[in-house]
Amino acid sequence: MIKNWNIYLIIGFIGQALFSMRFIIQWVASEKAKKSIIPFSFWIFSLFGSIFLLIYALYKKDPVFIIGQAPNVLIYSRNIYLIKKNRGAEK
Repeated sequence: MIKNWNIYLIIGFIGQALFSMRFIIQWVASEKAKKSIIPFSFWIFSLFGSIFLLIYALYKKDPVFIIGQAPNVLIYSRNIYLIKKNRGAEK
């Protein structure tokens, strides 16, 4: 069955799974801390989920989906950069 699947459909499912995992990670981390927090891994899953979903959206030529995901790649990358930069400054 899977051999008949289009590679972009698989990429889309992987992207959606990665993107969804970020909420589970954030929820678990917040429950452990007993307050709302956003762990670094949230941004990693956000970035890679968005990249995979953007690839899928480009393949499907879906302008709504493309516009929805394209800015996220930049935003998540910037957040990761700022976190890493600030961690380096704290040491």
